[in-house]
Amino acid sequence: MQQLDLFGAAEPQKPAPVKTPVRPQPGENGEADAEGAEAALPADGAPPKGKKRGRKSLKELAGDPHVIQELEKLTLDKQYYSISEVAGMFRVNTSLIRYWENEFDILQPKKNRKGDRLFRQEDIHNLKLIYHLLRERKYTIEGAKQKLREDKRSASRNFEMIKSLQKVRQFLTELKDQL
Repeated sequence: MQQLDLFGAAEPQKPAPVKTPVRPQPGENGEADAEGAEAALPADGAPPKGKKRGRKSLKELAGDPHVIQELEKLTLDKQYYSISEVAGMFRVNTSLIRYWENEFDILQPKKNRKGDRLFRQEDIHNLKLIYHLLRERKYTIEGAKQKLREDKRSASRNFEMIKSLQKVRQFLTELKDQL
C-alpha cells in the first residue's frame, strides 16, 4: 500500500515493526509482585482470580459483620437523615432501602413535598433490625416479614441481646490481646 503526500509524490510506506511487550516475572529486577501493582493478564485474557467485577454476593457482604457495630458507635444527633446517608451507614444502595421500605410495614420514613425520604432515628433502628434478620441471620424477605409480624418485640429483644453479647466478646478479645 502506498500513501500519497500533499503534492502527489508516491512514497513507499514501510510496515511498522510489531512490538511484543516483555513482562518481567515476579522477583526479577528486584520487583516484587505487589497487590497495588498492575496484575498481568493470563495468556487466555481472563481477569486474575480473586478479583471480580460487578455486584458483591451476599456471602461477600455477610463477611463484613462490623456494619451493625459501626452503626452502634455512630451518634445519631440529627432529627432526620436522607436516604443516601442511611444507605451509606448500612453500605447498601439506596434502591435496596427503597425496596425494604416497600416490603416491610415497620419502615415508614417521612416524605417532604418533593418526595424525598427523611428517616428518623426510629426508622434507622428498624432498618438495623431488618438488616440483622436479612444479612446476618440469613432470613428470606418473607421469613423476616413473618418474624416481624408475629413477634416484633422478641425479635428486637433478641437483636439487642446479640449486640450486647458481641460487645462483651469484643471486650474479652481485647483483654486477651493485652495479656
